[in-house]
Amino acid sequence: MPCPELSDLLHDGVRGQRVFVRADLNVPIRSGTIRDDTRIRSSVPTLRRLLDAGARVVLTSHLGRPKGQPVPELSLRPVAPRLAERLGRGVSFCEDCIGERAAAAVADLANGQLLLLENLRFHAGETQNDPDFAQALADLADVYVNDAFGTAHRAHASTVGVAERLPRRAAGELMAAELRNLRVVLDPKRPFLVLLGGAKVSDKLAVLESLAARAEALAIGGAMAYTFLGARGDAIGASLCETDCFEDARRVTRAVRDAGRKLLLPSDHVVAESLDPGAATRVVREIPEGWIGVDIGPETAAAYVRQAKQSQTIFWNGPMGVFEVAAFAAGTRTLAAGLAECAGTTVVGGGDSLAAVNQLGVADRIDHLSTGGGASLEFIQGLRLPGVAALGG
Repeated sequence: MPCPELSDLLHDGVRGQRVFVRADLNVPIRSGTIRDDTRIRSSVPTLRRLLDAGARVVLTSHLGRPKGQPVPELSLRPVAPRLAERLGRGVSFCEDCIGERAAAAVADLANGQLLLLENLRFHAGETQNDPDFAQALADLADVYVNDAFGTAHRAHASTVGVAERLPRRAAGELMAAELRNLRVVLDPKRPFLVLLGGAKVSDKLAVLESLAARAEALAIGGAMAYTFLGARGDAIGASLCETDCFEDARRVTRAVRDAGRKLLLPSDHVVAESLDPGAATRVVREIPEGWIGVDIGPETAAAYVRQAKQSQTIFWNGPMGVFEVAAFAAGTRTLAAGLAECAGTTVVGGGDSLAAVNQLGVADRIDHLSTGGGASLEFIQGLRLPGVAALGG
């Protein structure tokens, strides 16, 4: 069942209403300076529509993992001026998200004004979905909007508890866009290709097992590939590898084979003597003893792009190598450029995958850039996300 969306709320009117917006403002902050405001910019369309409609917006988010205690370095305060700049209007800030100070700050809001509350995770009740904490948040509002798809797989107070206490609720524009586009991956046009990278098979085992028989082709990159290669007896040198996941890798391999699908693993590799940016590198077919696999090789990257161009639906999550080191990023960048040329529907998620697409300037040629991370992976497995279920979806 589709979730109610922001347009539904606006149709019924929100002027003068206190609207609790759960956004994802979990941006990288170093020494009080925001390093990347992509998530702030992504929240603007929903906030602007509510403010223009005369709502009194109570904006909430988490930042980092403070584990239920106030951590000054994880305060949302630096977000307020950057958000004000992006919105083109004032943003006030409250140093708590519940209690007398928060209630007073909300009471001071006029129609069309926005208040940003302090980090939700400064209270342990947030991640525990504590009913008292959820009620304290709900008491600040009349209407609920969830625009934080990236936390929709967590049954937290701000994603589930508040929604359950506020009957008028809806998905924000970012949330709704994620759900619409990821449903394309749930029921894909075929052939369907899944490209998965990153460090650990254990982190993505569930999605590997779920998609093994659903996708016509499954392509593996990053350090995950060395676990698969090691499991079949290939030489992987000193590459990162989860030996305790060898049987898991073999099980996924068998599932792909038994379903008559295709499993693509690297046929060549960029290897280095160390992970240092200036380390010597070479391209090899077999990884020598003592060397570390740091990226898929050019032959593999070209093969993955060819497979993508033969596919009608492509889902990519995770880098093909140690993307944060420029010398080890060629495979990821080649894949990003190749996907931009595909005629099929492309959905890209995961921080490094998105970074590659953005760095190459091809983001506008990708059908959907998912900010969901773990939520995206759970959704495409067909799992029901608590934050979506709480909205009625």
